[in-house]
Amino acid sequence: MQFWQSLPFTHPDDMLELAPVCEEAGFEGIMLADHLFSPEQYVSRYPYEASGEAPFDGSTPFPESFATISALAQVTTTLRFLPNVYILPLRHPIEIAKDLSTAAIFSKNRTVLGFGAGWLREEFEIMGIPFEQRGKRMDEQLPIIQKLLAGEVVEADGEFYQFKALRMNPLPTQKVPMWVGGMNKAALRRAAQFGDGWTGAGTTFEETLGILAELHEQRIRFGRESEPFDCLIPLTEQLPPDQMAELIERGMTGTVSWPLEYQLPEGCTVEDKKRKLRELGETMIKPVNG
Repeated sequence: MQFWQSLPFTHPDDMLELAPVCEEAGFEGIMLADHLFSPEQYVSRYPYEASGEAPFDGSTPFPESFATISALAQVTTTLRFLPNVYILPLRHPIEIAKDLSTAAIFSKNRTVLGFGAGWLREEFEIMGIPFEQRGKRMDEQLPIIQKLLAGEVVEADGEFYQFKALRMNPLPTQKVPMWVGGMNKAALRRAAQFGDGWTGAGTTFEETLGILAELHEQRIRFGRESEPFDCLIPLTEQLPPDQMAELIERGMTGTVSWPLEYQLPEGCTVEDKKRKLRELGETMIKPVNG
């Protein structure tokens, strides 16, 4: 069973201290967050809070994901890294493939690409990218990224991307897993069609059962039901062992420890966070994984 620690909105200096403690505590990996910036004013509603208010503003640290992974890989040896989620349609697929490949190389194949469509319309508008077409844009991006990472010669003549034959170097020595994030049917379809896994934003037991069933159906539809597939489930409720066992039986491969700021009092220090991570290792991870 994989346990991932969510570590968004954290200053880079603190990340460098916390990542080795996550590894020591037994976590599979850490999850990062991705935004290019925070608009000073916007009307978009954050879809994962009933209030619609996003848990960040212009003062929140958002270090670039792949540079962060490359740095954190130098102070750890086994920990994996997952942007949850990287906003794919804000970038060009060649740029994504290059940055992702570099992070995978520096991390010795410990990088996972968690990606999604994004929800902040104003971020797209400022970057000059149509918000409504972001799903179609991702469907065109993914085969390009996957082929470039595999070392193939790639050319494109699509709706959004057109370029002549090229290839990329250096390349990771292993396949970079790609996990699709998102709660709607399009995201689940995309995960089944293109992804090596799926990651959510927080669900109950009953909601998770429905998502796992939909993913299973869609993977059968695309003839991929026998391929390895990860389902990283952030749970919004504490579940008894029998329900956890049922979710694992139906395809859940990992779960998430929520950000430390949600678990500790306001104003907690880096040392407080280190103590909490070690406590989670003893109380949450060891009883399951030994």
